[in-house]
Amino acid sequence: MASLGANPRRTPQGPGPEAASSGFPSPAPVPSPREAEEEEEELAEIHLCVLWNSGYLGIAYYDTSDSTIHFMPDAPDHESLKLLQRVLDEINPQSVVTSAKQDENMTRFLGKLASQEHREPKRPEIIFLPSVDFGLEISKQRLLSGNYSFIPDSMTATEKILFLSSIIPFDCLLTVRALGGLLKFLGRRRIGVELEDYNVSVPILGFKKFMLTHLVNIDQDTYSVLQIFKSESHPSVYKVASGLKEGLSLFGILNRCRCKWGEKLLRLWFTRPTHDLGELNSRLDVIQFFLLPQNLDMAQMLHRLLGHIKNVPLILKRMKLSHTKVSDWQVLYKTVYSALGLRDACRSLPQSIQLFRDIAQEFSDDLHHIASLIGKVVDFEGSLAENRFTVLPNIDPEIDEKKRRLMGLPNFLTEVARKELENLDSRIPSCSVIYIPLIGFLLSIPRLPSMVEASDFEINGLDFMFLSEEKLHYRSARTKELDALLGDLHCEIRDQETLLMYQLQCQVLARAAVLTRVLDLASRLDVLLALASAAQDYGYSRPRYSPQVLGVRIQNGRHPLMELCARTFVPNSTECGGDKGRVKVITGPNSSGKSIYLKQVAKAVNNATAQSLVLIDEFGKGTNTVDGLALLAAVLRHWLARGPTCPHIFVATNFLSLVQLQLLPRGPLVQYLTMETCEDGNDLVFFYQVCEGVAKASHASHTAAQAGLPDKLVARGKEVSDLIRSGKPIKPVKDLLKKNQMENCQTLVDKFMKLDLEDPNLDLNVFMSQEVLPAATSIL
Repeated sequence: MASLGANPRRTPQGPGPEAASSGFPSPAPVPSPREAEEEEEELAEIHLCVLWNSGYLGIAYYDTSDSTIHFMPDAPDHESLKLLQRVLDEINPQSVVTSAKQDENMTRFLGKLASQEHREPKRPEIIFLPSVDFGLEISKQRLLSGNYSFIPDSMTATEKILFLSSIIPFDCLLTVRALGGLLKFLGRRRIGVELEDYNVSVPILGFKKFMLTHLVNIDQDTYSVLQIFKSESHPSVYKVASGLKEGLSLFGILNRCRCKWGEKLLRLWFTRPTHDLGELNSRLDVIQFFLLPQNLDMAQMLHRLLGHIKNVPLILKRMKLSHTKVSDWQVLYKTVYSALGLRDACRSLPQSIQLFRDIAQEFSDDLHHIASLIGKVVDFEGSLAENRFTVLPNIDPEIDEKKRRLMGLPNFLTEVARKELENLDSRIPSCSVIYIPLIGFLLSIPRLPSMVEASDFEINGLDFMFLSEEKLHYRSARTKELDALLGDLHCEIRDQETLLMYQLQCQVLARAAVLTRVLDLASRLDVLLALASAAQDYGYSRPRYSPQVLGVRIQNGRHPLMELCARTFVPNSTECGGDKGRVKVITGPNSSGKSIYLKQVAKAVNNATAQSLVLIDEFGKGTNTVDGLALLAAVLRHWLARGPTCPHIFVATNFLSLVQLQLLPRGPLVQYLTMETCEDGNDLVFFYQVCEGVAKASHASHTAAQAGLPDKLVARGKEVSDLIRSGKPIKPVKDLLKKNQMENCQTLVDKFMKLDLEDPNLDLNVFMSQEVLPAATSIL
């Protein structure tokens, strides 16, 4: 509320309003403690729709984090639906939508999914829709008639069909039906727009294809064992609700991304590792380029620009719903100008590298158009001051005129108040004329001591309105004239500026496709710069991939996590390929480095084919020794029976009997390795180096001594081990047993001597049951 008042000396006056700022805003000085989307990260929900028919899957899902529909073209899957299970494990949907008419395999799968009470993070909701909702023709109609902000309004119906046909594979019938069912579900549940008017549709900012071909299949246990990811509770009390933080893991040490979407893409690459040599080499080309000394300054500059690439999908979603905030315009302005900086920088880089060429070409002049519009229209300082969208001068002459009149009101209203005071009772010391949006102009006078009852508020020629803060507010003939002459200026300005904001939003949404592409390419550049930074700090080398080389060849391989934790780390080389040494049995003492050696070469897979790498560590641990040994030998013999199609296998085991009893067939496929050690008197020295051969003993006593166990305990353990090996009976240590018996007896006697037998409240039965009987087992 703006108030303009006269002083007690009957000389009305009013304060002047703040002047509106002008000028072309710069991204750098715009005040923003933290960007809006960083402060309030919306919890993402994923809703998946799936159809299964004749051995093929059709999958589509909606991600609320970017308001995008992702789809996978029709893909073959086994009756056990392993591909569907992998998709579920990866995206963790909030709900799974499917047709009520399903075959036995899908019914069984969904029943099992619904019964997984301990599924992390939680079980998805299973939703069945009538099969008619998945009809092919009706699904096509839903797709083609949808209201998509990324399609310009200027497109004709035919052009819209051609445009969507270039994105959506209408020849994949199951996928089209899954997309149609998903749109039906979104419209029925009104995901993300539950509280909006019914004419507001669910925002869809794009369609994206995802594929699970050319990927290495890694199960969740492997991710955990190899510490590719490791979640820990966040130590901050303010982060309890948000959950976990990344602990010591491969992802943790490589994640140096500057923007959230880069971090998201890095995690996606880890969960979807590809074996497409073209894709791998294109990534490595970028990393290698930024590792060159002459390109370090360029890498740092690009890294700084990437820090301003923010959550564009969230802003576009708010624009679609007309929920845009002042901070959204600031964030979008910075993002677009940073994208233009990335484009200009990449145009100066070698165009032979695909990523640089894509950024140079696809960051089009639409970005400059968006930035120019925002910079010339939005008054950032005025918007922050009023906490709403305001425009700069010289955009709309009508708005400028109304603002000029609003700014001139203080002096004008002071003069009006002076004239009003002349017509009031002489007992009234002062008055003011105020303007309240939506109400209009009012005459405000102080409450006099004589004005006690409501009837005392009546003044001839004035209409009483309300009492507030000991001030009486009236309408006079003059204030009514002002209402008719000036109108509700504040609301009129606000309405006109809102209309301009809507027009600006439409201009931005019409170019949403280029903004989405900016996010895709910028996040890719962010990930590769992060990997280049880690490679430089940790001294990583570029791997070489060759389709002619079947197997793994590693020279001086290092465990990326262990070398950061250990005081000294010994690298190891390995080679596994051809028809020799496809099964490597590694023996050696505990703590000699067998498991670390395995993790250095690990990219394990579930289905063991000739191109699979299988890692086996501590097989049979926790089971009967004979059973564990028999199972290990049986599994290895099963694979060895395949001959040249045997997978590449690394086995670390303490079952020395596997070699001593010759449980594996002899031949070139089997190679025995051990970790090199040396006995120095009573000490065992670990070299952590792999060499050919078989360990003669587990050296458990040496390992126990190095771990700090008492000498007497180590000696007793060695004695028991020798007795077992020689088949002799194991007898308890008499001195130790006798000493313990005497101590227990003395303790029980002391408790008995403290009893007061004359105490009438003493219950000897209780003493016997709680003290004597429990101690009997250790005394007798």
